[in-house]
Amino acid sequence: MPATIYFHPEAYSTKGPKLMGRNAAGESFLRGLLTYSKTDTWCVQVQEHVHAKYFVQAARTFGRNESVDVVDNNTLGALSKVGTVYHPGPGIGPHAFQRAAHGHGAWSLCGITHTTSSALAMDGLADLIIAPVQPWDAVICTSNAVKDNVTRLLQAQKDYLTERLGLSKLVLPQLPVIPLGIHTQDYVYTDKQKTVARTALGVDANTLVVLYMGRLSFHGKAHPLAMYQALELAVTQNKFNVLLIECGWHANDSIENAFAEAAQLACPNVRVLTLDGRNAEDRLKAWASADVFCSLSDNIQETFGITPIEAMAAGLPVVVSDWDGYKDTVRDGIDGFRIPTTMPGLGLGADLAQRHAMGQDSYDRYCGYTCSLVAVDIEVASQAFTKLFESAELRRTMGAAGRARARAVYDWAVVIAQYEELWAELDHLRRSQAPLLKHLDHPWPARMDPFHAFASYPTHILTLQTRLSLVDVNARIGAARLEQYRTLLMVNFAELVLPHADEILLVLVVAEQGEKTANELLQTIEPARKPFVFRALAWMIKLGVLRTIL
Repeated sequence: MPATIYFHPEAYSTKGPKLMGRNAAGESFLRGLLTYSKTDTWCVQVQEHVHAKYFVQAARTFGRNESVDVVDNNTLGALSKVGTVYHPGPGIGPHAFQRAAHGHGAWSLCGITHTTSSALAMDGLADLIIAPVQPWDAVICTSNAVKDNVTRLLQAQKDYLTERLGLSKLVLPQLPVIPLGIHTQDYVYTDKQKTVARTALGVDANTLVVLYMGRLSFHGKAHPLAMYQALELAVTQNKFNVLLIECGWHANDSIENAFAEAAQLACPNVRVLTLDGRNAEDRLKAWASADVFCSLSDNIQETFGITPIEAMAAGLPVVVSDWDGYKDTVRDGIDGFRIPTTMPGLGLGADLAQRHAMGQDSYDRYCGYTCSLVAVDIEVASQAFTKLFESAELRRTMGAAGRARARAVYDWAVVIAQYEELWAELDHLRRSQAPLLKHLDHPWPARMDPFHAFASYPTHILTLQTRLSLVDVNARIGAARLEQYRTLLMVNFAELVLPHADEILLVLVVAEQGEKTANELLQTIEPARKPFVFRALAWMIKLGVLRTIL
């Protein structure tokens, strides 16, 4: 069985109102899991049962007819039977606390990084230090660059807590590096498709098409000026006929106008065409017509970068920045070119972090201000474009190398196997090490048993030695009075915590024999139900059917 999937439709769909990279990655992952997992049964954890229906629909779409077990907060303990729960984000700390009531070794948790620069993501990662995560838990890092970022964040939090509290023991989840995957077969285009696409866009045989694919956001994705300037330099120095296709979407008219204004100023000799990246037909035209792919990412919200791999699968040579996950995925000089990047060092960005933390700047502004101080080498990028523009053979060789790499390393058929191998390792580690855990009376301190947390509130604490007696002359009268009270809204609203009628009668039959300890009143109650009925003795006192003997 694979991991139980923590399933919320929004995390696995690109059909929501705000399309982000995590949505695309989640949708692609779900398709990969349903296509390549060898499981014969499924389990999903949901907040609402209707969400499970969406999972079942998706499974059936991919021909998976196996049964689907559903776990919600009312049946959380059932997760102890399934091994690992996969969450589509890095913040597994709250879920570790929820697990605490069932035992920290009851199941494993596995999360994954997407962007790690947002306040929510950073807080979630920092909280792993104090959450009851275990060595049999994991947060998958999609690139070595993001693993370094996560490690730095955790180290800073550890340093703070060591100085503040004398922290001497640190328990963290594993941080394996597993890349995102793609469906490489989706990016194979026939010669006919390429010809039709170029014809539809008015591209002749003498025109070289450079493609950028993704959100068109200068502040939140990739600042386009380096690409514009590098293309202009290559074109003016060598008289190439170049069409730049930007296939994506702008968040608003202001950003769209900003892109048009920048292109006119920085690359007047390059024709620029914008296609809607949310439209499947436009995406097909863009991929099928391209000769070279470009993504000069310079933004801290990027952690992996899926589009260069898609380009490699399409057989395109790539020109990318030497940045974040691109360092792992693109082999410089083999699949394309990685262009050097430069940014300021330690101590020169604290004001940006503080402004964001204090709400002076939005997240978009924080990312935008930061990327404004990250440089991509324009001259080296221009040289890369020139080499590719000059040589069809180089484009073919690099494109073929990239396609082979995409299929061998980044196809979901390969990546899903790595996920399932990790989940099996976590399960094995948990089974061998969890029995050694020390039991804590309060595994979730901020959610303690209220009868412990507020122990100083009452006059008396009900114990097994508390002496009680029946108020009524016999058990049946007392039981009848309780049943009458249970018809009241102010009583039956608490039905969840009330004992069964037959349990009440059993207790009162013992009580009519005379003064008894609480423990003696429970002598005929089933062992599994004794704690539940024991605490309900306080309810019987509350309603005046039992009295305490001081």
